Amino acid sequence: MRKKIFQYVQSHSDEILNEWIELMRTEADERAFQAMSDQMFAETSSEFIQLVMSNFSDSEEKFHERAVDFSEKIVRLGWPLTMITEGLRVFGQIVERGMQRVGAIDQHSYIDFTAEINNWMFPMYKTITEAYTTSWERTVSLQKIALQELSAPLIPVFDKISVMPLVGTIDTERAKQIMENLLEGVVSHRAEVVLIDITGVPVVDTMVAHHIIQAAEAVRLVGAKCTIVGIRPEIAQTIVNLGINLEDVTTTSTMKKGVEQALAMTSRKIVEVQE
Repeated sequence: MRKKIFQYVQSHSDEILNEWIELMRTEADERAFQAMSDQMFAETSSEFIQLVMSNFSDSEEKFHERAVDFSEKIVRLGWPLTMITEGLRVFGQIVERGMQRVGAIDQHSYIDFTAEINNWMFPMYKTITEAYTTSWERTVSLQKIALQELSAPLIPVFDKISVMPLVGTIDTERAKQIMENLLEGVVSHRAEVVLIDITGVPVVDTMVAHHIIQAAEAVRLVGAKCTIVGIRPEIAQTIVNLGINLEDVTTTSTMKKGVEQALAMTSRKIVEVQE
């Protein structure tokens, strides 16, 4: 039966591919199509079908290498794991219907076919999904490292004045990174005033405010002053409703006002130069 399946798959590869693409377009996750053109989807689908069929002829080691290479590619393209699991299921259905249509299997041989197709599909399913998961975890890990390197930098804008722009949500892990960058930056830049800009922080709740206040207090402990800028009206209302105490923290609504205050704290100001 295994030989029959292999012969059918080999002799009907184009037909299987076209039917697979058509079915996956209607059943698969839309995320698989959003990041690529129709031509790219067709080419990637062809690679997937070739990978599945290679499990008949390749050694286990060679098939695993091909699975890893393909998984790395589709992770970059943004194919979700469900695209793979659903794709294998659809492939099995196409082969089953096709072999029934050409009379390669009938009611008597169907049990043998089911057993053989399952013995073939399950190990392949395991290999491909493990390769995908490993590639995804590695990609996420690299992205996380890159984001941490870019997250919450302390930028010197004037002598003794630095700015830390915060963008996105702030959780406990990121708050720890912010604190480390802040304190290291204050010391290395010899900053006397630090402006923490929360304009890009979409939500300020009790936890976020607590982290920001802690950061401001830590800055004072190393001998610098801290001002929180970007207090939008909705954030101010949220802070009041939550009963968060910011009496010991200097705040402003805009970066412009924050810079003016920082210059005043360092006995400087911006003046217009007459031509």
